[in-house]
Amino acid sequence: MKKKIVGTVLTGILAAGILAGCGQSASETTAAATTAAATEAATEAETTDAATEAESTEAAADAADTADIPAPEGDDNKISIGATPVPHAQILEDVVAPLLEAKGWDLDVVVFNDYVQPNTTLEDGDIDANYFQTTRYLEEENKERSLHLVSVAEIHLEPMGFYSKSVGSIDELPDGASIGVPNDGSNESRALRLLADNGLIEVDESKEILTAKDVTSNPKNFEFVEVEAASLPRTLDDVDAAVINGNYALEAGFSPAKDALLAEQTNTEAIKQYFNDLVVKEGNEESVKTQALKAALTSPEVKQYIEDSYDGSVIPAFD
Repeated sequence: MKKKIVGTVLTGILAAGILAGCGQSASETTAAATTAAATEAATEAETTDAATEAESTEAAADAADTADIPAPEGDDNKISIGATPVPHAQILEDVVAPLLEAKGWDLDVVVFNDYVQPNTTLEDGDIDANYFQTTRYLEEENKERSLHLVSVAEIHLEPMGFYSKSVGSIDELPDGASIGVPNDGSNESRALRLLADNGLIEVDESKEILTAKDVTSNPKNFEFVEVEAASLPRTLDDVDAAVINGNYALEAGFSPAKDALLAEQTNTEAIKQYFNDLVVKEGNEESVKTQALKAALTSPEVKQYIEDSYDGSVIPAFD
């Protein structure tokens, strides 16, 4: 760029010298040409300086973005992580993978469509981490399946919602309405508590894990239909309403923030147990792969992406 500026100035000076031998009018023309050349050179210099400054600023920003992400140790630069499609795999592919790539990592996102295989696959050592489940669900799965998995970071919250294709408000639910709920302990408890918090039922508050058998008051005689969480959106054609996890609602085209008849409160202490976590196998908490994933997933880029992409249906769990 500097050579180009110098070349422009020399061209103007040579032109001025030639015109100077042609008399008075030529001198005036020469002066004008010299001024124009100088102005062009100055403008080009300013443009070059501005471009250089912008490039430097962008480079500095990029460096800051990845500053906390450790580089691979040796030749092992591949990280495999299990995730459900929406929003987890989207976040990983759109934001996390490029951040890790800038530090020399190759991220392999393994997509699962259920809540069981991501944990058993991690327990078996076939993937390095997973990102799909709540803290509470992880605790229950560790107990029920004798797993050895630990959370290393809280990433986001997906408020659970109550949806229907047949009614437009909870007041329209008929007596004896069929209500779909998840069939795993953690999510069924969460679903029943959402209904209880909104006065539709009462539950046994002494129980940590709830099932339909723990409903102590059911004024409208709801019939609870226990279904695998991933299948709940499809049951809306067969039941009056269903309580659906945020990720499956998003995947089915619902906006939890706009379409849910009821949604969880997001500003309570109790909601923290439903944050979606980055999870690894016990003993790998401090590995370089885990630390790279943790740094990327809790980066400002991920926070901004979540806020821009999901319209309040997914909420960052970190500052």
